Amino acid sequence: MSTHEHDGERGARADESAARDEVSGAPASSGDARSASLDVTPDELRELARVFNELTLDYIESPTALPVFPETSAEAVAEIFRRPLPFEGADARSLARDCAEIIRHSRQSRHPRMFGYVASPAAPAAALASGFAAALNQNVTSWRSAPAATEIERTVVRWLAEMIGYAGEGSSAVCGGLLTSGGSMANLNALFVAQRTKAREAARDGAQDTSRGAQDISRSSAQDTSRGDAHDPSREGLWSAGAPMTVYASDQIHLSVTKAADILGIGREHVRLVPSDEKFRLDVRALRERIEADARAGLRPFCVVASAGTVSTGAVDPLADVARVARERSLWFHVDGAYGALAASVESKRELFAGLGEADSVSLDPHKWLYAPIDCGCLILRDPLRARTAFAGTEEGYIKIFERQEDEAFAFWDYGLELSRPFRALKVWTILRYYGARRVSASIEEDCALADYMAGQVGASDDFELLAPATLGICCFRYVPTGARRELEDAEDEEKHERINARLDELNARVMHRVQRGGVAYLSNAVLRGRFALRASITNFRATRRDIRVTLDAVCRAAREVEKE
Repeated sequence: MSTHEHDGERGARADESAARDEVSGAPASSGDARSASLDVTPDELRELARVFNELTLDYIESPTALPVFPETSAEAVAEIFRRPLPFEGADARSLARDCAEIIRHSRQSRHPRMFGYVASPAAPAAALASGFAAALNQNVTSWRSAPAATEIERTVVRWLAEMIGYAGEGSSAVCGGLLTSGGSMANLNALFVAQRTKAREAARDGAQDTSRGAQDISRSSAQDTSRGDAHDPSREGLWSAGAPMTVYASDQIHLSVTKAADILGIGREHVRLVPSDEKFRLDVRALRERIEADARAGLRPFCVVASAGTVSTGAVDPLADVARVARERSLWFHVDGAYGALAASVESKRELFAGLGEADSVSLDPHKWLYAPIDCGCLILRDPLRARTAFAGTEEGYIKIFERQEDEAFAFWDYGLELSRPFRALKVWTILRYYGARRVSASIEEDCALADYMAGQVGASDDFELLAPATLGICCFRYVPTGARRELEDAEDEEKHERINARLDELNARVMHRVQRGGVAYLSNAVLRGRFALRASITNFRATRRDIRVTLDAVCRAAREVEKE
């Protein structure tokens, strides 16, 4: 469309808007104008758009222009940005200068050697879509508040479920769910639904048992007793709910699960951490034994959480076996796939995720391995009606829905904790519409191949020791100098062995910090069986084999510098 055509279309829309205002019967008058407004003139708007477009495009087009971590300090950053409240505005050029400083003093998630934590660069199409979503400023609470955004989010959740091979059941006929700020909120949401669902099931079953055993009272009295005995934790809280309810997970589980148990009043001690095997996967035999022991002790097991890619090593728990245990014990089965679940879309990795489809709920993070900008997590529910039941009673006052058609009465507050919700789905929708699921999965597969390549390089080097299998896109290793390697081989007892390992832990921690501040590459850490590991998490569509070699060279260089100190 030409500029003249675009201007003509915009003018026609303005005429239509004016005509609608006129029809409304409220004629304009000279006193209607606001004395204060945040609107800007067309020229000012174009200047702002030019400034932010240029900043965005320059940033995306030059991923290696700056070190991965800035040459800066807390003092330097504070000197630039810790200013008094601005009572008067600044022009676009001043904003551009400040934004350039923000870029210069930021860690560069766009960089091809950003391998720390689980941080992916933002796919360009999604980054640009995020700006458009901000301009739309939709509050995605319900269909009534944001018709298009609500439908797009519901569609995106189904697309993500399809990518990982997940299918739903129950009265909804298909799985459902919602987008969240990230995996922590998705896991909190899932644990809340699980606890409420299983607590009410137990109360209902207990009340039915009471009714069946009451032979000397009338049918109506038995029904009244049933209602009185059934404990509702949403109304009455957990203080009179009976014996503690318990959750089960591997000792490799993400900290958000224990944190969620704390927030929900379940208690961190009632998240039973089960030992992991030699590949850092949940030990199913130990899981069975712990559940049985707790049940004999009078506790109430209600949920098991398995990992579809632990955050430390990328290990995938034996999901089918865990699902079988959950089914036998009538436990809620949640899969924390915040990091790794999207790797189930990769043909060569699909077998690892066998049993994922049996989960009651799955969390995953598009802002990790779908390369979406932060923030964007997702919770998928096999039967969304269970979430609606768990969150029942939240529709009060001004948010009451009056729409009668089912889809138009849809509200996300029936399925999650948030009321105010941004249009997160647009960036995910844009990624899948623009690139296609096949291209995204191919990038995930290449990330996994790079982690495998790195593990091979580590294994072939005399300087390193591989500390965990590279199952998905994470490689964990440590630097071991030749002298320390010989000492470990010659160590005669466990105490001496431990002393040498403690020195290596300290050495590798210093090496990691030196690499991070060096700016060539960025690694984070994990603690595996008590040992400090250098950890490369490869969720980076810009990374290549050369970047892996450069990163390992940077580790060796940093290690030799540290050893000389």
